[in-house]
Amino acid sequence: MPAGLTLALSLAGLAATLAVAVARPPWLPEAVVAIVAASGLVAVGALNTDRAGEAVGHLAPTIGFLAALLLLADGCRRDGLFGALGDVMARGSRDSPRRLLALVFAVASGVTVTLGLDPTIVLLTPVVLATATRLRMSPKPDVYATAHLANSASLLLPISNLTNLLAFTASGLSFTRFAALMLLPTVAAIAVEWVVLNRFFAAELGRPPGHEATPAAPHLPRLSLTVLSGTLAGFLAGAPLGISPVWIATAGAAAITVPALVRRTAKAGDVVRALQPSFLVFVLGLGVIVVAASDNGLATAVRVVLPGGTSLPDLLGIAAVSAVLANLVNNLPAILIITPVAVASGPAAVLAALVGVNVGPNLTYVGSLATLLWRRLLRAEDTDVNLGEFTRLGAATVPAALAASTLLLWCGVKAGL
Repeated sequence: MPAGLTLALSLAGLAATLAVAVARPPWLPEAVVAIVAASGLVAVGALNTDRAGEAVGHLAPTIGFLAALLLLADGCRRDGLFGALGDVMARGSRDSPRRLLALVFAVASGVTVTLGLDPTIVLLTPVVLATATRLRMSPKPDVYATAHLANSASLLLPISNLTNLLAFTASGLSFTRFAALMLLPTVAAIAVEWVVLNRFFAAELGRPPGHEATPAAPHLPRLSLTVLSGTLAGFLAGAPLGISPVWIATAGAAAITVPALVRRTAKAGDVVRALQPSFLVFVLGLGVIVVAASDNGLATAVRVVLPGGTSLPDLLGIAAVSAVLANLVNNLPAILIITPVAVASGPAAVLAALVGVNVGPNLTYVGSLATLLWRRLLRAEDTDVNLGEFTRLGAATVPAALAASTLLLWCGVKAGL
């Protein structure tokens, strides 16, 4: 089969899979489309079975890591952590919309860093919305903050985003080295978000709230906090010892899940649903499709446009190209496409691509699956957002955050962090 035709078929399979993932019709799971498309590409010879198996084997450890993190996040939800965080924000706001936004920034960043961006979207956004409504404040600045920070604050740790897990595996960096290099870029991205959101929503933040009684002192669940603290400490301590992060994540997931099964506060079916098997299968199928497209010409096209060095202009160019690609095809396929090309230039190039695919999606709805899920969740709560407003906010934050984060990444690399 001609290479042009196999590339066209691969791109068509990618487009169909992403379209279903975006629309999420209840009668057609995205995992089914991904598997059918991947299998079809193997059947027509766009990808041989050995190469497809290699792609699945490459993604399998990352999928296992993600599954452990999903169980850990679900255990924290079951233990009441997110409700308690809502009480902390309500009590700490002291009738000030700006103070509430500051607390939302702190909590959303913390949840994103430690549990990943999906819990920030799925579990924290409804809590933030309910908290602002309960305090009779405009929830708009706060729910926008959760969406933006789910993407921007996910730069810090390998566990904070599925894109990070994929880039971390390819970069060859240790857990602590990855975190050290991404600390300043993460701080820069969050700082840009804070400045812009405060200016963008100045009217809402300056509006006096309705009177509301001071909430009772919150009760933070000890089990969740202990397991999270222990898991993060394990990631940091395990890196010098050569312990794979997947085993530490699995231990954390077991520590919070097994007691719930023993006490029967969770059932086996609940645990299986928390694993989101359909999404895990979708990621595997998507990985095979992207490999087929890359092998049949897409990787060559990316090499043409992607800078090949690690100077500051090169890293800025890599971040910009990655951001554009994420907004065209979604951030997960974007990192799968760019990483094999960027890795030839070294870890700094991979991390610059990560800045692009994590910060860039705040520009459009389709930039990341998390943002699409956020919008769908708000619609379910009868709190839809305006496309024009979302885009204007993205245009005000994304270029500045990309530039500042990439600049500090380059500084960190030069300083030998």
